[in-house]
Amino acid sequence: MSRERGLRKQRSLRSLRSLRRIDRSALVAASLTALSLTASGCVVVHGEREVLPAATQAEAAKALQQFTTAYNAADKAYDSSLDAGHVTGALSDIDAARLKAGQAGSPEGNPNYSPLELTDVTYTIVEKAGWPRWFIADAAGNKGGSSRWLLVFTRGGLDEPWEVAYLTLVAPGDVPEFKKNEDGHAEAVPVDSTELAAAPGELAEQYTTYLKDGGDSVFAAGSHTSGWRTERQEEAQKPGLATQYIDEPLTEGDYAPLAVRTKDGGALVFFTTRHYEKETAAAGTSVPTPGDDVLALTTGEIKQSLTMEFVSNEVALDPKGPGQVSILGRIQGLTSAKGE
Repeated sequence: MSRERGLRKQRSLRSLRSLRRIDRSALVAASLTALSLTASGCVVVHGEREVLPAATQAEAAKALQQFTTAYNAADKAYDSSLDAGHVTGALSDIDAARLKAGQAGSPEGNPNYSPLELTDVTYTIVEKAGWPRWFIADAAGNKGGSSRWLLVFTRGGLDEPWEVAYLTLVAPGDVPEFKKNEDGHAEAVPVDSTELAAAPGELAEQYTTYLKDGGDSVFAAGSHTSGWRTERQEEAQKPGLATQYIDEPLTEGDYAPLAVRTKDGGALVFFTTRHYEKETAAAGTSVPTPGDDVLALTTGEIKQSLTMEFVSNEVALDPKGPGQVSILGRIQGLTSAKGE
C-alpha cells in the first residue's frame, strides 16, 4: 500500500508541474499577444481626446524640406501636380492658378525659375486635442525682401501628409512672441474665444463686411484695411469703367481659421477670404485688355465686362480684451475670371 501511495504522489507532483508549465506558457503567450497588439497599433492613444503636440521639431523640419522641394519642382515646370500633395486650402487655390497661368504662357516651364530657399527657421509647435494638428514655420526667404515667411502646416490624421494651408509674408518686427509651456509648445486658441477683441472664427466675416461698408471697425487702419478700401474707391471712380466688388468669408474645411496664443494673451490668427471684382465698360467702349496671366484663367469672351475671382489668406494680430485687430500680412491670387 505504501508503494502504491508513493506512485500516486509522484503522479500528482508531475501533474502539478505540468499545470504550472501550462500556466507559465499561457502567461508568456498573453504577454506576447499584448506586445504584438501594441506594436501593431491596435492599442492606441486617442488623438481626438488627448492634448498632444502636433509634431516634433525634426518632423516639422522634414515637412518644411519636403514642401520646399515640391514647391520648387512645381514652380520650375509650371506643373501643379508636383506639389499638389503639399498644399491645401487658400495656398492650394492660389498656387494652382499661378502655375496654370504660367504654363499657358510657357509650356516648357518657367524661364525665370529661381529656387525658393528658406533659412533661419523657427518652428512653433501647437499643442492641442483633436484634428487638424498644425504648426507654424517662420523663416527668412531669398524672395520677398526682408519679410519673414510664415507657413502654417496642417494635417487631418496620422495617415495624412503635412500640407501648407496658409502662406503669408510679414515684416520681421511684426511677428509676435508666442506663449509656450515648459515643453516649448504653443497653445491653440478656440475659434469661438470671447476673450479677444474679435473671435478668431468671425474674423473672415467681419473683414469682408468691413471692406464693403467701412465705418467704425474692429480693424486697425493699415494697407490691408483702410488702405485697400481707398484703392478700391479710386478704381471705382475711373471714367468709362464701372467696378464692383463682392467679398466672401471662407471658413470651412481646409479654409478654417487657425489661432495661436501670443505671449501677451492675444492671438495670431490665420483666415481666408474670397473676392470678386467686376469691371463693366460704358456703352460703346470695351474693358481694357487684361494681361496674359489673366487671359490664361479666363473663360468666355470679354466684350462688355470681366469678372475676376481672387482668394486671399490673411494673418492678423488679435489682442486680448477690447482693442483693434491688425492685419499683418495678406497674400492674394487670381484663381479664375469670366468674360461677358
